[in-house]
Amino acid sequence: MRRYGLIGKPLAHSFSQRYFERKFARKHIADAEYRLYELADAADVEELLSSRPDLCGLNVTIPYKQAILPYLDSLSSEAEAIGAVNCIDIRHGRMTGYNTDIEGIRSTLAALTAARMPQAALVLGSGGASQAVQFVLAQWAIPYSLVSRDVAKGNMTYADIDAGVMRSHDLIINATPVGMWPSVDEAPRLPYDCLSPDHIVFDLIYNPEQTSFMRLAAERGAAVAGGMEMLAVQAEASWRIWNSGR
Repeated sequence: MRRYGLIGKPLAHSFSQRYFERKFARKHIADAEYRLYELADAADVEELLSSRPDLCGLNVTIPYKQAILPYLDSLSSEAEAIGAVNCIDIRHGRMTGYNTDIEGIRSTLAALTAARMPQAALVLGSGGASQAVQFVLAQWAIPYSLVSRDVAKGNMTYADIDAGVMRSHDLIINATPVGMWPSVDEAPRLPYDCLSPDHIVFDLIYNPEQTSFMRLAAERGAAVAGGMEMLAVQAEASWRIWNSGR
């Protein structure tokens, strides 16, 4: 049996197990399973590996995309450049970290920006998901400002975002967990009245499929997308990594 899973905390919001179970059923894959492993600390991945020596791969979600790095044996070049991991390939007891979030981000942004390329982006959050977003924006030469609650981690805080900032940033990406189930009524603290049909809004959250952030943006005519396509694309990229060369 090939065993895979997701590590993070909390995991009640996650669709990953359901996604892979449906994939296994659809593809008639009978020798694989995918489980959720909620860890109290990133360091607990070593105990997990000891207790589950048949694990072939793991996905990583909040809050461990960066905290997991010291426990890995090696990183892909992209994961090293980003400084965050959401996929671990396990072979002969060695763990190699990858970042497949970037494939999901690229795919979603490509569809969102097909009509026009944004001039500048606001990236909300400074964690592991944000690192992947910044990597893709840099590759596409889209300038961005990083918004964080911690003034030391971003170009600005939420208190700095006014009408002028909103006008000069036509792409807004939520890379925080604000609005994720079960806190579905929450949304990032922005002046939503400043949004317009000139804006493009991407929320990396996939549960719920339409977040309050997306709804508020859509009500003002902005083009919006959530994280469901990103989830599927990054999951399939993880599957390819886990099974390459086995």
